[in-house]
Amino acid sequence: MSKSILAPVLALVLAGCASTSPPLTSPQAPAASPRTLVTETFVSPDMRGEELDSIATWVDADGATLLLATGKSTHRLALFDGDSGEPLRTVGARGKIPGEFNRPNGLAVFGNVLFVVERDNHRVQLLTLPDLQPLALFGADELRSPYGIWVHETAPRELEAFVTDSFMYGERYDVVPPADELSQRVRRYRLRFDDQGHLDAAYQGSFGETEGPARLNMVESIAGDPAHDRLLVAEEDRTSPSNLHVYDFKGDWTGRSLPEGTFTGEAEGVVLWSCGATGGYWLAVDQQAPLTWFHLFDRTSLAPVGSFHGEVTANTDGIALHAAATPRFPGGVLYAVHDDRAVSAFDLREVVRVLDLDPACVQ
Repeated sequence: MSKSILAPVLALVLAGCASTSPPLTSPQAPAASPRTLVTETFVSPDMRGEELDSIATWVDADGATLLLATGKSTHRLALFDGDSGEPLRTVGARGKIPGEFNRPNGLAVFGNVLFVVERDNHRVQLLTLPDLQPLALFGADELRSPYGIWVHETAPRELEAFVTDSFMYGERYDVVPPADELSQRVRRYRLRFDDQGHLDAAYQGSFGETEGPARLNMVESIAGDPAHDRLLVAEEDRTSPSNLHVYDFKGDWTGRSLPEGTFTGEAEGVVLWSCGATGGYWLAVDQQAPLTWFHLFDRTSLAPVGSFHGEVTANTDGIALHAAATPRFPGGVLYAVHDDRAVSAFDLREVVRVLDLDPACVQ
């Protein structure tokens, strides 16, 4: 694989110090009001039946933004124009060979490579961008029901990938595994590419709390912050309650979670909004109907800094934060899945204005 494939072109979609201080506390999300409304710049045309879940972005050589989404029910990828929301095409079909999918879920982009997590093929598939040709596979020997992924570069042509594995038991696959198996909720891989682009994927083990406040019963979204040695892992089980727990890159819970009571619905997508080397915000989805709430937290302290919602966006699973300027979004854009059937776009300049955030984040 050439360096151009692996050169990072934007922050991933698909975490302050490893503190042992107790979880922060915060009141419930505020009631909807003009001070928390950020109107969607667009909502893409309805693609009912796709069951859209996760999204990611990629920028081509001409600077155009491509928005990619997984269609779980149709077992394919949906592609949109990032500035207009116009559907462009779909790629793939149900199957097991490279280039086919079975219940695709999590997405991540690194350079010119797209990572697609396939729940029911129990693997992660790599495709080239922009042509979406099969490149490699990994994880089939360990993954049982994978959902989310986050990757980062550890050395030239070497990546580390964290994949959540939310396997369940019972006839309806709704029975949480025994406690000792919850240590397999996040799996780690070392990915190395040779000069010809061949992938060597090495499984590095798993982690996850098996008891206590950061026990991982049901996991999906995951995101990381190498500058602060921090991974945020979403616990979706609302009986736990649902929250985002803070792990370090060794796989140890740091003793911290996001503020108690933040999530009225389910903690779903989470992204890091970097502003400089160490500043910025974490942005997390509180999946609800009739409106999804988006909560923001200081990148370093994890203190809450505000929440917002759109006019229509609801039942959000995945999000992608595209901080680079585009013709329509000079300050960047947040994309969010709307009700399994469309993608909404929020102008980051409006998010900064409404929540009175650091204006440097959109300059």
